Amino acid sequence: MTEPYAVPVPKGYRVGAWEVREPIATGAFGSVYEGRRVASDEERPDLPKSAALKFLPTGTGTPRQLTHLREIVEREVELYRRLKQPRLIRMYDTLTVDDPASPTLDGATLLVLEKAEGSLSALLAAQPRPDGGPVLLAQICEGLTQLHHAGWVHGDLKPANVLLMADGSARLADFNMAAELEGTHAYTPAFSTPDYTPPELLWSEIGERGRRIRPSADVWAFGVLAHLVLTGSFPLPGATPTARRDAAAAYARGTDELRLSPELPDVWREIVRDCLARTHADRIPAKDLLRRVEAAAGTGRSPRLPRRLLPRRRSRRTGILATALAVVAASVLGYGVSRWADAGGSGGESEKVTPASYGADELRTDKGIPAAYRRLIVDSAHDCVQPEVTPALIAALLKAESDFDPDLADPDKDEYGIARWTPGVLRWWIRDDGVPAKETPRPPITPSESIPAVGRYLCFIEPRLRDNLSGDRRVLLATAYRTSYKKVNDAGGVPPNTSSYATRVAHFLKEYTPQDRDYTARVAHYLEEYTPPRKA
Repeated sequence: MTEPYAVPVPKGYRVGAWEVREPIATGAFGSVYEGRRVASDEERPDLPKSAALKFLPTGTGTPRQLTHLREIVEREVELYRRLKQPRLIRMYDTLTVDDPASPTLDGATLLVLEKAEGSLSALLAAQPRPDGGPVLLAQICEGLTQLHHAGWVHGDLKPANVLLMADGSARLADFNMAAELEGTHAYTPAFSTPDYTPPELLWSEIGERGRRIRPSADVWAFGVLAHLVLTGSFPLPGATPTARRDAAAAYARGTDELRLSPELPDVWREIVRDCLARTHADRIPAKDLLRRVEAAAGTGRSPRLPRRLLPRRRSRRTGILATALAVVAASVLGYGVSRWADAGGSGGESEKVTPASYGADELRTDKGIPAAYRRLIVDSAHDCVQPEVTPALIAALLKAESDFDPDLADPDKDEYGIARWTPGVLRWWIRDDGVPAKETPRPPITPSESIPAVGRYLCFIEPRLRDNLSGDRRVLLATAYRTSYKKVNDAGGVPPNTSSYATRVAHFLKEYTPQDRDYTARVAHYLEEYTPPRKA
């Protein structure tokens, strides 16, 4: 199953001084391509011969897209323009596409960025414990220090957002979540990568401006990243992000301890412990952290990763091995988009493949969940820090709502699409920063709109359900989606008139959950509880 680029740009297309070449990566909205400078050295001596061209369609599209993307562009461009630091990916130029004959491109914003050779994510996929790991960590920490010194928080530090350049140096990238400090805090969108989110944010309130975040959140993320680079494993136990979130919460409550890998060198063990302190106040500031990291790495200023450690480019001719690495390194470049697209094919057309096994450790691959929606389902669950919001739950809800029918239309109930959204309600959940769209979306409602909105809505509902409710909390969440969290709270569990719906969700939750997951028995128990007794 293939999906198109969010912003399809044909090879050879020209914008300003640039000609579009091969595709690099795409996300839900923006897409990145290799670019070749066609302007002469005399015309644009300030520009390199090649760059990464990031297209964001802010000129043409729905009002929802325009508002959402305008703020993404403004956030990212503002940081690029104000911060010129050696450890941050560099922006050379911004352009607006003027092409009325191409509606999908007309008005798009183009960011001209440094072109990287790969990402830390791809390097770790090929070499889980790279020899140059300590050097990389020193560079990453230096980038964080530069950001914090300038008064900014990155907000989404992870391997996919660390780029490796041609000369072996590392750069921080993807500043969609970055925010400028206002005193001791900044405000970022409510969604982040759970494995790198500090425990105090797992249950933090989300206001109109988003989630309040401190620089210490980046320090926590660095501690997780350092443990991963040096040992090949996460510092908190668990085979899945959900299990690791639970472990982080238990650690923050003081009911569990860190269990750092014995393979972590002693000097780094103390550094990681100080990064992963239970409370934000006890974590080491980035500027102090940098000195200790550089000492542990044995480097001077601006160390570089040996070029031999950079991941090599691979063509389709490398066959099965290349395909496997491409799947593992799904976030090969972190220019603000995190899904890899292979540029192969003699026709020069780009494709983005969602493998049928995507998220297999959390979502069964043999139970009929359409491969086309696996990435949306898994990624939407991972965007929520609430541990009850799992890929299996979202898949079970979609099955119960529509049988995965993306074209469902029920005008009598004003419900449309794969998740049976009422457009007037969906308007509030198609954004990821808490601000509703200016206009109500019109049917047909696409899965790319519906499924992420389900994850956001469930993430909103979960902390509003009372703790003493009867039943599996995942099924209660789905029931609250179908009715409301107030009705579930008032009923003390599943309202009687929704027991049939809850039974279906419980059935599919059990079916879609990998058999080795520890909550399978609980699902079976509540499936039996929700099923009405047969009449004699």
